[in-house]
Amino acid sequence: MNNPLFPVVILAGGLATRLRPMTETIPKSLVDINGEPFIAHQLRLLKKNHIHKIILCLGYLGEQVIKYLDENKNFGLDIQFSFDGDKLLGTAGAIKKTLSRLDDHFFVLYGDSYLPCDYAAVQNTFLQKNKLALMTVFKNQGQWDKSNVEFRDGNIMRYSKDFQTAAMHYIDYGLGIFNKKAFDAIPENTVFDLANLYQHLLNQHELAAHEVSERFYEAGSFSGIDELGYYLTS
Repeated sequence: MNNPLFPVVILAGGLATRLRPMTETIPKSLVDINGEPFIAHQLRLLKKNHIHKIILCLGYLGEQVIKYLDENKNFGLDIQFSFDGDKLLGTAGAIKKTLSRLDDHFFVLYGDSYLPCDYAAVQNTFLQKNKLALMTVFKNQGQWDKSNVEFRDGNIMRYSKDFQTAAMHYIDYGLGIFNKKAFDAIPENTVFDLANLYQHLLNQHELAAHEVSERFYEAGSFSGIDELGYYLTS
């Protein structure tokens, strides 16, 4: 494709309670994977996919992430930082706060996600579908986490993290694309979760989908760290 790739917002402000006591002194982004902080692997993957502009939404111990990236010259990427401030805003609220620094369209992924998919293909689908947002989906069959998406004929029929159905064979892969206008319904400085925004957009028929075939990896659990470490050395 000829279009340059959109910038990426990485949601890396969580408390990482599942990884305690490891994360009592370091943020999840700096958890060791094969001798390097997780964020090093994540950023190299994005750079390999020709993504160069990144906004990191930080919170818990975020200053450590900034220090690490500064010491490593931001891995040759254009990286900016955003903090919620005194009030945690939730995943969608944190993105809302960064909108003035973003282009009209942008990727979003989580600070513990390692997603070895074709980012250019995902972006191309988003441009073709002409919706306010796109969710990537993976045929999980409940294998690596609870499936939460009914997906049929290229469309998301139902999505819920709280109420699973027998027809949910797919999962939210963890990579989305948004038009800025998707956040118009969220008031400034309001706590709002990204899952709720996806649900709202689906109800408004403004949520496209792109199916990926590569499984997802994550560094948000001890088992996930082990699996990712093995994948990166295989």
